[in-house]
Amino acid sequence: MENQVDMTQQQQIQVDPVSGALGAEISGVDLRAPIGDDLVEEIRSALLDNHVLFFHDQELDPEAQAKVGARFGELEDYPFVEPLAGHPKVIPVIKEPHETSNFGGGWHTDLIYRPQPSMATMLYAVEVPSRGGDTLFADGVLAFQALSTRMQDLLATLQVEYNVRHLARTMIQRGNGASTGNRSMPSRADKAVLDTSPVHPLVRTHPETGESALYFSREHTINFEGMTPRESAPLLDWLESHMTQPVFTTRFHWRKGSMAFWDNRCVSHYALNDYQGELRHMHRLTIAGDTPR
Repeated sequence: MENQVDMTQQQQIQVDPVSGALGAEISGVDLRAPIGDDLVEEIRSALLDNHVLFFHDQELDPEAQAKVGARFGELEDYPFVEPLAGHPKVIPVIKEPHETSNFGGGWHTDLIYRPQPSMATMLYAVEVPSRGGDTLFADGVLAFQALSTRMQDLLATLQVEYNVRHLARTMIQRGNGASTGNRSMPSRADKAVLDTSPVHPLVRTHPETGESALYFSREHTINFEGMTPRESAPLLDWLESHMTQPVFTTRFHWRKGSMAFWDNRCVSHYALNDYQGELRHMHRLTIAGDTPR
């Protein structure tokens, strides 16, 4: 029997941190080529250390992107946007030059309104504006560590209730013919998701590193369990302003062929909408996670 040639990539990646808070650029890897187990573990380790990874100069069609994502876990459906034809796990995130609203504006964590939110997200740049369109990332681990012990202990007792109904209704209205519409704004509604109001801990223990992180998404939040929305709002607003201080954040400038891979279990993000009159075209997939604890 002839020996089979292993065509998977076995080289070591280069990891270059981009800020003192979080994020690293990864070089030395072609994501189109088959990725061996050792390389998967290197990338996973870099993700756990840096919380968000940035790749440049990649040429990924939706099939190739899905193959890369599947090496790190089960790919998820997204309940509010039609996926790309023939690629049910990859959704388009497109803002046309004439549109004024964008997808992903506001600090949030992907699919936190599900009982088992996303573990990670991969976002790939198909076309980018000549300027602007950056994405901000905030580190929930550093933000939690910066708090006093007494505040940490208090926050660790709180549970947050989530529901996406109000936000989804607003976004669907935008996506269905409004002048500020965006064809990647939610165009369908998964009733099961809309009717679900999961409760997650405000302070999440990362299942792989054991680190404690602030874990919430202000725009998807109803209230703290046992409190009213009005009672909850001041603390939620303060927590968002605390976690998104520049010292806990990094900013990624996209190029065509860039891909960001981030850990939703400890990272929030914000897509800037500062490129009016230009096209921004991305492909996104999410990787299934576990129940926050």
